[in-house]
Amino acid sequence: KKSCKFSNLEYLNALNMIDIPTGFQKTISYFSFAFRKDVWQKVKILTIGAIICPGSRTVCNVLRCVGLRWEKNFPKYHRVLNRDKWSAFLLSKVLLGLVVKTFVPKGAPIVLGIDDTIERRWGRKINKRGIYRDPVRSSKSHFVKCSGLRWLSLMVLTSLPWLQTGIYWALPVLTVLCPSKRFYTNQGKRIKKLTTFANQMICWLGRIGKDLHHPIYLTGDGSFATLELFMNAQKCNIGLIARMKLNARLYHLPPAKKPKNKPGPVPPVGKRILSMEKRLTDKRIKWKSVTFSHWYGSTDKRMLMTSGVAIWRKSNTVIVKVKWVLLKDPEGKSEPVLLACTDFELDSKKIVCFFVRRWRVEVTFAEVRRHLGVETQRQWTDLAIERTTPCLMALFSIVCLFANTLTSQKVQPNHAAWYKKKGVTFSDVLAAVRLELFQKTKLLISHEKYLINSYSDNVRTLWFLLTQAVA
Repeated sequence: KKSCKFSNLEYLNALNMIDIPTGFQKTISYFSFAFRKDVWQKVKILTIGAIICPGSRTVCNVLRCVGLRWEKNFPKYHRVLNRDKWSAFLLSKVLLGLVVKTFVPKGAPIVLGIDDTIERRWGRKINKRGIYRDPVRSSKSHFVKCSGLRWLSLMVLTSLPWLQTGIYWALPVLTVLCPSKRFYTNQGKRIKKLTTFANQMICWLGRIGKDLHHPIYLTGDGSFATLELFMNAQKCNIGLIARMKLNARLYHLPPAKKPKNKPGPVPPVGKRILSMEKRLTDKRIKWKSVTFSHWYGSTDKRMLMTSGVAIWRKSNTVIVKVKWVLLKDPEGKSEPVLLACTDFELDSKKIVCFFVRRWRVEVTFAEVRRHLGVETQRQWTDLAIERTTPCLMALFSIVCLFANTLTSQKVQPNHAAWYKKKGVTFSDVLAAVRLELFQKTKLLISHEKYLINSYSDNVRTLWFLLTQAVA
């Protein structure tokens, strides 16, 4: 047992192994101001360990990957998540600015996607856990429920240097935990809906967006097509694009002058427009044929489109002016889609193109589960739970920022005889970043030389390393 423990000098050598490459160090240094000096050293170790870790993203497994499995004072790394003081919202602001500065061209609009996902978790100690519909395993004919945590994530939909033209990735910048109704009932508090968290995200984005100097557009599915979100987005100067129901209450713009034969004030809205379901079959409607490239992963897709400006109304006080776009498939394979945008001066084709980008949000949710260990962490305290998953989601964007410092030759698709990739995926980007870390750091060098004193010790150590790698 004594031979398997580090002395103080050997422990310091293990810490000095993690020498982050220059390009990665420059990127990660933007976040250092949010932590104390001693906490920042632990954050760097956990960040590099979470990237190179091949299994579950527990703190102990991360420490094993960086050669600190004999660290006696290991609880101090757990305290980074469950006790130390640092602001996740402040780090999200820095990450958003860094992603926009790196990947969004100057003057180009910032397109973001918002969506929720379920992290499957069990445990009596998880207070904010609930029973939700599993969007991954459910379908129109099959309903599956699961126990877990519901997260609302905000992602930047942008192109990256190693991607083909017209292909976009979703880079998470802000992830918020949305507790279940049971949690608010047990606490005796007012129930906070998913749209309320989305409304707060729009307000946060409106404050941050003033310093970005880019037009901002936010895309979401039908869950975010509410009058309250549209009205708040207009106040915050954000173009919200969402999918609406075909039976939405849309009205013509109010008349410029009050009709002479009608007493009273000028009506706030005009007459109700022709319903979208009737427009699909009405021969008087003029349709415009538009071909979209990279339509939900395919090459080209021809759609018929018509648009207009109307007022979406719930009452005389709750009204919002929107631009609607109605799409239908001439081949009849896809269902008709009605989109609404708060920026009624935006071109109709751009509205559709911005909305099509949001399908990459689901791809990012799958990638962080497969490659970054989401749903494998084992935190039980409320603060650690609220911090761990957002950090793993943000690690997807940080890995892309690291890969941007590499040459284009290092970020290449990994082909196989039975699988020829057409483009770069996140697994290729993660492999390039890991390879750079292994080459530039001393993680591949064994620092336990004192264990290899004889042939039997050599074989025993090699057998231990092989079993750990296989496990």
